[in-house]
Amino acid sequence: MSAVLSILDLAYIREGDTARNSFDASVALAQLAEIRDYRRIWYAEHHNMASIGSSATSVLIAHVAAHTQRIRLGAGGIMLPNHAPLTIAEQFGTLETLHPGRIDLGLGRAPGSDQKTMYALRRDPASADRFPQDVLELQAYLEGTSRVPGVDAVPGKGTNVPLYILGSSLFGAQLAAKLGLPYANASHFSPDSLVDAVTLYRDRFEPSEQLSEPYVIAGVNAIAADTTAEAQRQFESAVRRRVVQMVGRGKTFSPEEIDLIMSSPAGQQIQQMVRYSAVGTPDEVKAYLDEFAEHAQADELIIASHTDDTASWLRSYDLIANVWRPAPVSG
Repeated sequence: MSAVLSILDLAYIREGDTARNSFDASVALAQLAEIRDYRRIWYAEHHNMASIGSSATSVLIAHVAAHTQRIRLGAGGIMLPNHAPLTIAEQFGTLETLHPGRIDLGLGRAPGSDQKTMYALRRDPASADRFPQDVLELQAYLEGTSRVPGVDAVPGKGTNVPLYILGSSLFGAQLAAKLGLPYANASHFSPDSLVDAVTLYRDRFEPSEQLSEPYVIAGVNAIAADTTAEAQRQFESAVRRRVVQMVGRGKTFSPEEIDLIMSSPAGQQIQQMVRYSAVGTPDEVKAYLDEFAEHAQADELIIASHTDDTASWLRSYDLIANVWRPAPVSG
């Protein structure tokens, strides 16, 4: 049986476009995903990145939830060391109250930013060390069993928003196993830990009130198009943009300079970050995703897609849905 299929949406702001347009595209994607029976859509917290509009993650979730009916929506994830656990409990408790049974809360401990942005966020450099304790504090607020006497999350108390631990190393896998929570590996951009992390998680999993058996979500990039050549063109264009953004830091380069950057050690390393990528016709993408799900021991795949334009982006997800869960025959 195929793994469950979900979507990671970064509210990508294309060059020359606006954040508002990216939010409109996110709504359009969510409405499409709801019709095509994707399980969930997650939005990731990133800061100080001109191409990513999902920095105010809970606000974006609220906006999309108001324009959809049933698809699950959540954070993939909230970088908890950037926030007080009580604040996140209140935000996601509010979301769950407004949209009951539809909200997820994935948690990570990375900054989602660079050192200067960490300062701008007033993030304590040692806050990542408190991540396990902060997860437990947050969980208690949502359950209504506060670990801080006299303090409750309002709204939030008793909403029991389901938690997920995100990770790109063995640390997150070990914590998720210890707490009996679902584990999501960021293999779509950090592939090296996937197999070892999932194996550790499954071996050490301890059942909890939220989860009786281990549950693995694995990230994977995917672009489907009518032809293999068109999908490959879109993928290569997206990878070039990613390399330039990460290496150039806002600088403009000629095509010849970009070619040199792509072949440089830094460029090659960045390209390796997206080695788990399903690219091709819908059937080719499905074959890759099936093999990847088995490789990752994944119960669920969460796919990220970056294309040249919104229409191609939406069509890619639609084409994948056609082969993953064929549309019913009308008439």
